[in-house]
Amino acid sequence: MRDIMGMMGKVKEMQAKMEKMQEEIAALEVEGKSGGGLVTVVMTGKGELKSVKIDPALFKDDDVEILEDLLVAAHKDAKDKVEAVAAEKTKAMTAGLPIPPGFKLPF
Repeated sequence: MRDIMGMMGKVKEMQAKMEKMQEEIAALEVEGKSGGGLVTVVMTGKGELKSVKIDPALFKDDDVEILEDLLVAAHKDAKDKVEAVAAEKTKAMTAGLPIPPGFKLPF
């Protein structure tokens, strides 16, 4: 019975750590860039797009398609960075737990 109580305590401790980590990830702000820095986006850890900065040099040619592609690429860059930080934090927190490779925790 002691083992079960000890395990329940560890589960509650892990749950509290997970909630804290989720809050930290949500509070993250990362910057994604594309076009060699011509387009920059800032995104939160929840994937919310906070700001977009576009170099005025892009407005010379009225080539909207290039600008649209650069915006998508900058957003993807920022999103990839958020996911990398989240994966790193999760890996550090779950070190030593018997979790199968590739298993994603629900958050």
